[in-house]
Amino acid sequence: MEERLVSPQKQPEDEQGLNAPINLRPNSLADFVGQKQVCENLKVFIEAAKKRGEALDHVLLFGPPGLGKTTLASIVAKELGVGFRATSAPMISKSGDLAAILTNLERNDVLFIDEIHRLNPAIEEVLYSAMEDFQLDLIIGEGPSARSVRIDLQPFTLVGATTRSGMLSTPLRERFGIPLRLDFYSPEELEKIVPRGANLLGMPLSKEGAMEIAKRSRGTPRVAGRLLRRVRDFGAVAEAGEVDNKMADKALRRLDVDNYGLDAFDRRYLQCIVTNYGGVPVGADTLAAALSEERDTIEEVVEPFLLKLGFLQRTPRGRVISDLGCEYLGIAKLRKNMRFAQNDLFDDLGDKD
Repeated sequence: MEERLVSPQKQPEDEQGLNAPINLRPNSLADFVGQKQVCENLKVFIEAAKKRGEALDHVLLFGPPGLGKTTLASIVAKELGVGFRATSAPMISKSGDLAAILTNLERNDVLFIDEIHRLNPAIEEVLYSAMEDFQLDLIIGEGPSARSVRIDLQPFTLVGATTRSGMLSTPLRERFGIPLRLDFYSPEELEKIVPRGANLLGMPLSKEGAMEIAKRSRGTPRVAGRLLRRVRDFGAVAEAGEVDNKMADKALRRLDVDNYGLDAFDRRYLQCIVTNYGGVPVGADTLAAALSEERDTIEEVVEPFLLKLGFLQRTPRGRVISDLGCEYLGIAKLRKNMRFAQNDLFDDLGDKD
């Protein structure tokens, strides 16, 4: 799938991450905006672990992409005052890779594994004993000369992040003592995040301009940061002093991001259901084939925000455009006619009986 400006998935400019010259990520729970209950609970767990001098219990962060799971993991390490190691599940291809990472951890360090639902089942088995007993059970060698080796580990905290918690195996999920769900941000919360980013970027931004960017950010800080950078570019070229809501609106419209934060692909997705299939329920595989995209991309990137807006419904028979979605497309009348047509069909069947 081509890179979309409003996609919550990581893109090269986002990957500058923690080592970027201008880092938009917060560095403490006090600076972290949004996810109020998650942050309050984490603060309690961190304080308790520090008082006992123990490693924090293992943490599972799950929710849509771009909401701050990686940032929260690094903040946990900073708040605890311990080391932080980060990797992703696809990079751990064999048990030896996991053993190398775990044996290099210092006492109470934090290990962050992104996309943990993609962990190899064989590596999961090795991870179980490491999480529970802080020990590694490895098989060295092959055939008759193979032998089992047990390696003691320093106590550590595993922070796992996933966008698909349902794909985690039950034994792995149950070993996380602190499961935390991250939800989409409100425009008011994003309005507090955007000015902080503007200050770090040296960009004069009015309160109205910040709100204009916030309400089009799809409830996702990652998207807000990306839109902020693009609006800054338009403002610099136009030699505008302070970027207000009119300047932000003009820039975002040129980038094809509407008032809801939807782009051309979102509209093509909705139009496909209505135009190609008459608004009747459509399966995910059918939509993926019609749009020439992967099913996972449709389910993980496109649909979550449309569901949040109430423009889309998932039913046992497939995806259906809601009344709100039809109003957005300007086809509310067609929706009513379809409903009446279905009722007439059943009435006709009843008359024949």
